[in-house]
Amino acid sequence: MKILLLDIETAPSIGYVWGKYDQTVVDFKADWFMLSFAYKIFGEKKTHVHGLIDYPGYMKNKDSDNKLMQDLWKVLDEADIVIGHNLDKFDVRKANARFLIHGMMPPSPYKTVDTLKIARKAFKFNSNSLDDLGHSLGLGRKLKHIGFALWLQCMSGDSKAWSVMKKYNIKD
Repeated sequence: MKILLLDIETAPSIGYVWGKYDQTVVDFKADWFMLSFAYKIFGEKKTHVHGLIDYPGYMKNKDSDNKLMQDLWKVLDEADIVIGHNLDKFDVRKANARFLIHGMMPPSPYKTVDTLKIARKAFKFNSNSLDDLGHSLGLGRKLKHIGFALWLQCMSGDSKAWSVMKKYNIKD
């Protein structure tokens, strides 16, 4: 049985709004896309990470996630169980949307274990965020970074930002 621990990172959608707070997007300039994914096969020591910057042609087309999605598809297609935080509502649904956009069939069926759902259902922590749960359970904190600017720098092709993003993705 192949069990994966998985986390993805996505770029934001870019849209037009008339203000900053509680706004309706008037139109989209660019849709979101996958930036990276990290996974670990349960029982192995190594965590793998794939980011757009790792693929040939990235600097010419920084939002083309087709090859990245093909690699994520292969990883998920071989999995029996996938574990992640907010996995069902975010990671799996985002991945499935990108697979469909790229004309890919869904990967082979796998079961999911969503640690956010488990935390909400079985426990009463002060917070169910990944960072707070990791701290409460003695597993460590999320990797500190500069915030949203990190995503913007990665989207512009900054290799130093990508190094941080990939470490962040692995840590999650």
